[in-house]
Amino acid sequence: MSAHCMLTGARPGFGNHISFSHRRTSRRFDPNIQSRRYWLPSEGRYVRLRLSVKGIRTVDTIGVEAAVARIRARGVKV
Repeated sequence: MSAHCMLTGARPGFGNHISFSHRRTSRRFDPNIQSRRYWLPSEGRYVRLRLSVKGIRTVDTIGVEAAVARIRARGVKV
């Protein structure tokens, strides 16, 4: 599965390695994706979310119910 956050939509960025001789080769900047399990009281079950650390902090701020609503609004199945 590609490294992307279900909540924020963070995806890998692309750039170049630049060596000492200034030769450029491609590289990827992957977001810090973590798999977290949250209790969803409205459905009486746990949901497993793949979130970036910024997404985890957002869930801590707005709550899991609002976060799942935002994820579903983006069209992602939870």
